[in-house]
Amino acid sequence: MATTPNQNSFSKGTDLAVIILYFAMITIGILCIFMVEYNPNGNWSSSLIAGKNSYSKQIYFAIFCSFIGIFILLLDSKVFTALANILYGAGILLMLATFVIGKNINGSNSWIPIAGGFNLQPAELCKIFTALVLAKFISKPETDFTKLKSQLIAVGMIALPAILSIMQHELGLALVYSAFIFAMYREGLPPLILVVALSFAILVIATLLVDPYILSIILSVISGLFILTMIKRFKRNKIKILVVFSIWSICFGTVKYAVPYMFNNVFECYQSTRIYSMVGKEYDCSQNVKSAATAGKKKGKKPDDYNVKQSKIAIGSGGFWGRGFLKGTQTRGKYVPEQNTDFIFTSLGEAFGFVGTFTFVCLYLFFLFRLIRIAERQRSTFSRVYAYSVVGVFFFHIAVNISMTIGLFPVVGIPLPLISYGGSSLLTFTVLVFILLRLDADRQMVIR
Repeated sequence: MATTPNQNSFSKGTDLAVIILYFAMITIGILCIFMVEYNPNGNWSSSLIAGKNSYSKQIYFAIFCSFIGIFILLLDSKVFTALANILYGAGILLMLATFVIGKNINGSNSWIPIAGGFNLQPAELCKIFTALVLAKFISKPETDFTKLKSQLIAVGMIALPAILSIMQHELGLALVYSAFIFAMYREGLPPLILVVALSFAILVIATLLVDPYILSIILSVISGLFILTMIKRFKRNKIKILVVFSIWSICFGTVKYAVPYMFNNVFECYQSTRIYSMVGKEYDCSQNVKSAATAGKKKGKKPDDYNVKQSKIAIGSGGFWGRGFLKGTQTRGKYVPEQNTDFIFTSLGEAFGFVGTFTFVCLYLFFLFRLIRIAERQRSTFSRVYAYSVVGVFFFHIAVNISMTIGLFPVVGIPLPLISYGGSSLLTFTVLVFILLRLDADRQMVIR
């Protein structure tokens, strides 16, 4: 389709509400980081100019990302489909490069050092490239996403960077890639798959809460009673008996063998400990193959208990109205580890209390609903799939990060979008949002 005059102008067709929300959240994030790192005995203005603190660096990151956002808005929207496969391939190569030239930060070998002391995390950028390549694949005329083959190809595209993230000891980032299921479900992924995935998650949690031997007996009794109750119907259709037996076998194998193997052989000790800690139980690191040499006979500690407890104390101390800006005792006392990144939500909770956090969550929800509205008004399959990918990534980050800080989810180390400190994170979310805005500005076009 031929472009019309002024089609690529900066403001024409751009959703200004999303841009306003974007800058509002970045501002809140900088203020939260400032609260965490504020030193009343220091000269914060000179530190700001010199770029010595996280909040000053975040301001420079925000300025840089703003220029990137403007640049994206001035691009032709067709460039994203044209470069989707190339960018995805480049992202995978960068993730592979971390195994050779990567820098280890906090136990994760997922960073590539660049000029000026900054570090790039390819796994973050790969979320953008995966969203683009998934949208391009599903939008192809020859792709029938109701077919199993197409669904498996899409899963493979998502699984590759997720597996590389796990190999880099970035379990949190690997989990984020599951958020692309939102876009796949919108495009025709059978609801049965979601039901199976949710049932598996519930079964894993039940295995952690209940002794596997007892849970196996419970599942066997339930299956037996079900067959006895429905025996007359099953006589007419033996396939149903086979289905029930197959479901029981899968559940029994998951409880008795798969889950213990996963926690003892696949996960690192600290990862298993985090998940067990979430349900209030201790994990014995002597059972973990990867940590057996160092764990010995001692039971594994809960390395994240202190983090989560201090996080809860900080949020709870804010009460209903909060302690006020720069008046949080937990924040100023540096009691909460990683407070400017993974636990940034605690500074907001302590300073502004329930009212502030509730308002903040509502702001996030309005932002998500706005993105969903943008997704639903797209004429192009490419734009719609990409939009729902962005919604899924943002929702996953928000839900997991906030749940993590209040002890409802294991500490997996993922940032709060546009709020947590970090250049790679802010750049990723900025590019995700502004590509969507560029596509939305051209929503009358059918992009493939």
